Amino acid sequence: MPWIRRASALARAWATNRVPGLAERPGHPSTARAEGRGPAPAGERPAGFAFACAGGTGGRPGAFGGATLRAALALALAGLLGLGAGLSGPGALAQQGAPAQERAPEAQIAPLADALGMDRLLPVMRQEGEVYARDLADDLFPGRTTARWRAEVDAIYDVARMRDTMVAGLRAGLPANTVAPLTDFFTSDLGTRIVGLETSAREALLDPSVETASEEALEAMRAADDPRLALIEDFVEANDLVEMNVVGALNSNFAFYRGLEAGGAFDGTLTEEQMLADVWAQEPEIRADTETWVYSYLALAYGPLADDELERYVALSRSPEGQALNAALFAAFDRLFVRISRELGEAAAQVMSAEDI
Repeated sequence: MPWIRRASALARAWATNRVPGLAERPGHPSTARAEGRGPAPAGERPAGFAFACAGGTGGRPGAFGGATLRAALALALAGLLGLGAGLSGPGALAQQGAPAQERAPEAQIAPLADALGMDRLLPVMRQEGEVYARDLADDLFPGRTTARWRAEVDAIYDVARMRDTMVAGLRAGLPANTVAPLTDFFTSDLGTRIVGLETSAREALLDPSVETASEEALEAMRAADDPRLALIEDFVEANDLVEMNVVGALNSNFAFYRGLEAGGAFDGTLTEEQMLADVWAQEPEIRADTETWVYSYLALAYGPLADDELERYVALSRSPEGQALNAALFAAFDRLFVRISRELGEAAAQVMSAEDI
């Protein structure tokens, strides 16, 4: 992802003492724009995920797509504006969870997780994460990928661990009375078909040529004023997908910075305020990238659906049950992607430190 790649370039510059100040360093947004470089290519998109969304640590926004295209959210957006608190979004409320008496038992949550396609999507996220980790290693310590780094990446993207986080997040955030109707929908013929389409599209987008083709197809739809775009827009707005994925991407980037700092990449000289300023400076580019990815992904995934089928899916998203799922997934993705981003940053910093000894 471009924003974490920039953080990695900054870390490398800092670690090798090439530059004196944050705004003057290679990899800082102002420097990259002044030099006309733009973002470095990356093996993934904002995480926010989506299953991710994300954010941004081996998953693209909308790893589950649709009802499960939920970005990782939860630190505090106000913190980006100068107080160092972190980032946030609507999902922060869900992070607190439903009252204990309203939570569904785990025996009911596991079937819902299965219906949402987690067991098929999480391995795709792991693949994306492994590609991203290779790119990260090439940026930060080229030619020095170690067994320790590979072991760290393997542990960070452990599928069972990721699933545990998501199931726990759903249980904490979903009121008990929403679980049965959600499970009924996603195990129905239409729900099963939708999840299958979302997952297949996500798998297909592992191929960069498919991603390029999906973006070109979106441009063609816009040029032709395709009426399907209005339905996709309804779906995006019902789930607030662009905004939530943007915030999730910013959260992941900030967590990555904090991981680099915890691992010693900055020697304690980079303040949290500087990290936040650098993250916030990337917001316009992240937003543009997110909008393109979200719309091209949805157009690809839902192409086979009839208009009335997609309208039913939009209606679910707007229902109390759909909104509850949205909030619970935001909170779960936040825990997942912030953890992954921070651990990647810390592991990378430790390899860099060993290299510099």
